[in-house]
Amino acid sequence: MRRKNQSGLTLVEIMMVLTTMAVPLARSRVRVMRERELRNDLREMRSAIDKYKDYADLGYLGPQKLGTNNWPETLDILVEGVKLPGPDGKKMRFLRRIPPDPFTGKAEWGMRSDQDDPKSLSWGGQCVFDVYSKTMEKAADGKSYSEW
Repeated sequence: MRRKNQSGLTLVEIMMVLTTMAVPLARSRVRVMRERELRNDLREMRSAIDKYKDYADLGYLGPQKLGTNNWPETLDILVEGVKLPGPDGKKMRFLRRIPPDPFTGKAEWGMRSDQDDPKSLSWGGQCVFDVYSKTMEKAADGKSYSEW
């Protein structure tokens, strides 16, 4: 109990103030970490897709399926690898694993083919030209993560 002439905050009141200040800061920090991870995952997968395309264009991966324009047919093929032409039967892999989306927690990504509209959220199925996050969340600037 406080006396009439005492002023200041109790320890409990101070703890409540600090807690209410810390929660938004922690949420912001988690979001920044997820955004950083999303950028890195997208960069890694897009780099693997481009590397596959470069090798296919040079003929290192053997004959390609018609309609793919030398892009990978799926993301899984980047992990499983492609058997190289030749007697030794070696496989070339482009990704160690498909990373989980930091916002959905699943290793499921939206895909676009080179024949799809660049802003499309549905996949035509011909090949994998690009990947994007399936989350409907938006970044601090209001841009959807699926547009990254």
